[in-house]
Amino acid sequence: MNSTDPKLITLQFNEYINQQNVRGLTGLMTEDHRFIDRAGTVVSGKDSMTKTWVRFFELFPEYCNTFERVESHGNLVILHGYATWKKGDAPDHAIWTATIENDLVAEWRIYEDSEENKKKFNLKE
Repeated sequence: MNSTDPKLITLQFNEYINQQNVRGLTGLMTEDHRFIDRAGTVVSGKDSMTKTWVRFFELFPEYCNTFERVESHGNLVILHGYATWKKGDAPDHAIWTATIENDLVAEWRIYEDSEENKKKFNLKE
């Protein structure tokens, strides 16, 4: 059961990503947290994902997510927007989902910003 709005938890998690705040991210992950990238690659477990974030931020020190649309359906939060990998880069459009359990992020997933995925998540205007 969530006591905090799942959107607020998700936006805080993303703020920690944009700040490269590994401690903050770790504090918002469930022990069995799952990260799934666009290719379907899965990183399971808080410890594994913490190490993955550290390495990611070493590789991409200017990475930043910007969301243009945020919706929640129960404990599932759907985010539509873009990432920039380096300042000045063209936006890398994507769809993210966050599954919230007990006020923590149980899953953070990234999808291609395709017409099929927009339809799947009802993101058509």
